[in-house]
Amino acid sequence: METEDQEKGVGFAGAISVVLFLMVAISTQVFVFDNTGSTQITLIIVTAFASVVALLSGYRWHDVQEAILYGCNIAMLPMMILMMVGVLIASWTAAGTIPALIYYGIQLLTPDYFLFSACLICSIGSLSTGSSWTTAATFGVAFMGIGLGLGIPAELTAGAVISGAIFGDKMSPLSDSTNLASAVAQAELFDHIRSMIYSTGPAILITLAIYFFMGVMTDYSGAVNDENVQNILAGISKNFSLNPITLLPPVLVVALIIMRMGGLAVMIIASLAGMTLAVTLQGFTLNQMLTFMNFGFVSDVGIEQVDKILSGGGLQNMMWTISLGFIALSMGGVLEKTKMLDVILTKIRHLVHNTGGLVVTHVFSSFAVNLLAASQFMALIIPARMLVPVYRAQKLLPQVCSRVSEDSATATSPLVPWGLGGVYYTSVLGVATLDYLPYTFFGLIVPAVTIAYALSNKFMFREGDIETKRSYASEPAL
Repeated sequence: METEDQEKGVGFAGAISVVLFLMVAISTQVFVFDNTGSTQITLIIVTAFASVVALLSGYRWHDVQEAILYGCNIAMLPMMILMMVGVLIASWTAAGTIPALIYYGIQLLTPDYFLFSACLICSIGSLSTGSSWTTAATFGVAFMGIGLGLGIPAELTAGAVISGAIFGDKMSPLSDSTNLASAVAQAELFDHIRSMIYSTGPAILITLAIYFFMGVMTDYSGAVNDENVQNILAGISKNFSLNPITLLPPVLVVALIIMRMGGLAVMIIASLAGMTLAVTLQGFTLNQMLTFMNFGFVSDVGIEQVDKILSGGGLQNMMWTISLGFIALSMGGVLEKTKMLDVILTKIRHLVHNTGGLVVTHVFSSFAVNLLAASQFMALIIPARMLVPVYRAQKLLPQVCSRVSEDSATATSPLVPWGLGGVYYTSVLGVATLDYLPYTFFGLIVPAVTIAYALSNKFMFREGDIETKRSYASEPAL
């Protein structure tokens, strides 16, 4: 067995060939064939190519299959949560929760400040819950409906929602990505959060300023059709009881997450709460709710704008997205377990000689892993694991490494069309990743800020720079 293990190993040429094949395959599908609906098949072909490279490099089919199953295992919980998000959206729509949020939101928000408000409110919601996904599935879905009523382009609304959701996910001590990034870099959690303030703080302020001036300087009020708005309000008010009780499910979600209940459990409880309200308050039967939660809520009030806003959700409507998630992470599992990513990152690590080069390498490596492995968690772990010794050699504190991990891996995850983040937001918000990408300003600004700090040697905290510094842990990096 030892001889067999020694013979295993994908060389740099083999690893880079898989990367180039992925880039060519995806580019051909999207830009030559103009086909964004067949990404699963393209990724299956790429996975097959990577598997052949692994087999030619000494791995057995059993090893490759185990790597695929490893990737599927990573996908299991997020995909189950995504299933329940579909159930939750249908449940909350039938319960009147999402219609009530849209109804009151259209009346309270104006087009001039809508994008600013959407980003700010989603920031607060995500910071409170530690979950960008929950924020998008609740506040985000409501804002998409409000934006449609106010005449705001859907891709702009999605960009503002995702920008706010990412901010909270990065900064909340309740967030899994925040805890994971600090653990991999061996930084104390609140040292990590304080360090992120230096990059995340300016980035969210710049982002909010952009949305504010976009709203003020672009006359979206001219896009508002008062007749359409009144039709939407009338359609919602006539077909749903807008009792304040319908707003309790979002409060329940926030409370459960603050209590540190798992995301899957939160989604299940919130969906059942919506179902209960739909039956007792809105008059739907239990049989109707079972159908809605499985196949999606279908609005049939006879008003096109209302039906467009409120139809959607359902477990079955998430299956295209879920299949993409499993396939993408299967590919990522092969690339990780056959050490292809390690081979590429090790080659890059030898080129790092100064702080600027280190951080730039870390940022682009994290984005590359997001592209290749389709997983924010792999992007948080693998580059940091490879580069922690370099941060130590340059006497940089661990919270600098953890900060760069989040500024690159967490922030760019929603910008990859086949990544878990991109797949999720596209499915929940109904906007293609490449459409909202140019308007997700926070995800674009944070990596630029952290690179600028590194190149100017600002806020690159080193041993001896901070009175409350913590010594590096004696254990090796993860």
